[in-house]
Amino acid sequence: MYIDSFKVFCDLVDTQSFSKSAVKNKITQSAVSQQVRNLEIRFGVTLVERGRRQVSLTPEGTAFLEACRKIVSIWNNFENQLGVLKNETAGEVIVATTFSLGLYELPKYVKKLAEKFPGVSVKTLYGSSDEVYDLVESGEADAGIVAFPAKRRELMDEEIGEDELCIVTAPGHELAKAGKAPLSALNGLPFASFHGESPTRKFIDKALRDSGAKVNQIGEFESVETIKRMVQLQNAVSVVPVESIRGEVGANTLAKVAITGVELKRPLSVIVSRVRPRPPGLKELLETLK
Repeated sequence: MYIDSFKVFCDLVDTQSFSKSAVKNKITQSAVSQQVRNLEIRFGVTLVERGRRQVSLTPEGTAFLEACRKIVSIWNNFENQLGVLKNETAGEVIVATTFSLGLYELPKYVKKLAEKFPGVSVKTLYGSSDEVYDLVESGEADAGIVAFPAKRRELMDEEIGEDELCIVTAPGHELAKAGKAPLSALNGLPFASFHGESPTRKFIDKALRDSGAKVNQIGEFESVETIKRMVQLQNAVSVVPVESIRGEVGANTLAKVAITGVELKRPLSVIVSRVRPRPPGLKELLETLK
């Protein structure tokens, strides 16, 4: 069936990689090359220029890509319509997100989705904010969940809520005894930060500057789990999402300190491609997230 080869060709151009296209379509790299070659033989044209590091299309290949996208989109919509007519919603939806959102925000939505549509499964890919955008843009993920959404031409976003931030300390810390404190109280204290390029880090840094607090950075970390561990081991402090420490607060291994004087909340959004076809189950997941 040519539909499968058309999809392989589209994925090859989108990912710029024979190996990534192979993984997405669950075939071997040589099978990707062979399918492209078979298409060239079938239509009597050269679609891809060989001998280059990137996948470079010929003029015929560019025209063929446009036609392929339309055909694959029509076919996917047809399959979705059949599923609706059969009253079935099933399949795998791949969601990319950061560790703090994937571990503490996404599960409650996945649970709701599973209760309503047991045939839909959700696979989660983790990465930095930039990696989440890249995964959705390339088609390796069907949707992404991010804080502080950034605009990209090929993507669209919709807000799904807010995530409250708080100060976190060890249970015996002086700030923990009061249970609440302004950000200025963090002045001079050892502080475990998110990675410097993350939107959440930039948001927290600005809030600290506005409060006049100059913290003593002890490190920058990609994962909120590492930040929590550093707070415990080095009697440090940090500012993290409330949801990310709910379990530790309940077990009395970390303490939540409410921030006074300013309300720190980060906007959460779901991002999807404007142009790529949507798999069955994605519509239901988006509705659940919203």
